[in-house]
Amino acid sequence: MSATLESPPELELPELPQESQPSEETSSNASAVIDRETILATFGPHNLKLRNVSWTVLVWMGLIHIGALAAPFYFTWQAAGVALLLHWFTCSIGICLCYHRGLSHRSFKLHGPAKVLGLYAAALAGEGSPLRWSMVHRIHHGHSDEPGDPHSPLEGKWWSHLLWMFVHQDREIELAAHQQYVPDLMKDRTVMFFERFWFPILIASSVALYAWGGLPMLLWGVCLRMTLAYHSTWFVNSATHLWGYRNYETTDASRNLWWVAVLSYGEGWHNNHHMDPASASVQHRWWEIDLTFYHILLLERLGLATDVIRPHVTRG
Repeated sequence: MSATLESPPELELPELPQESQPSEETSSNASAVIDRETILATFGPHNLKLRNVSWTVLVWMGLIHIGALAAPFYFTWQAAGVALLLHWFTCSIGICLCYHRGLSHRSFKLHGPAKVLGLYAAALAGEGSPLRWSMVHRIHHGHSDEPGDPHSPLEGKWWSHLLWMFVHQDREIELAAHQQYVPDLMKDRTVMFFERFWFPILIASSVALYAWGGLPMLLWGVCLRMTLAYHSTWFVNSATHLWGYRNYETTDASRNLWWVAVLSYGEGWHNNHHMDPASASVQHRWWEIDLTFYHILLLERLGLATDVIRPHVTRG
């Protein structure tokens, strides 16, 4: 049976602080008065028009997927092993642990080399900058499966899975969204370093892999690995709002889906996450294994993670 909650907890979105107002050097005066309604209106399938396509994202995704299709023809055990290791490092440590539970939800704090390593892992994942990733995710939790949700499957399965990423967002709108939704992250010097250099870091690391192992290492260690990690993340946005079971009657359509949890190191227990988004763990039953949380506990034991928020409710 599902537990019923009249008002499940939601992610508290930060208010726009005075010190985060844009300067003349970084933005026009107009971006300072762009409200949240205007920002939310830029998301949604009605914006996916030919003149509004993000060709950079489309071409990038196309090239990575083509490389993934070519990878089996250049198989080596070494390249496959590196791809498997980097999938764990970038998807679990980079995206699930650092970008998602660390930056987006602030369910714990990373310190020292662990913070740098987590942001580096996220850069190698190729899922975008820390500000944009966290901004989109906070908007998702504020409007889950409602108008304004950047990737709700109520707008279509393919929209929630990947089409939403192909909508170009004006730079002024994106800057205003950062100021509205992630002003706390904009004050973090380490985060802002990776905000500026995440893509050069990704390219430099990919070139290094190619120099080390040639085309097999590039196709397996970058293209195939990134493609699998991409879809692992995207299934959380799409599949876990469509199929699976619910432990809690939350106000959105979130579900728990075991095979997505396997692919995404625990993120597939998505109904649990939407029930208690501030928690660093999504393991609410003993068999709902959350590998990412185990990594967080290890970092906590080593003194590299603090203020770890435990689940407010479990199901036994």
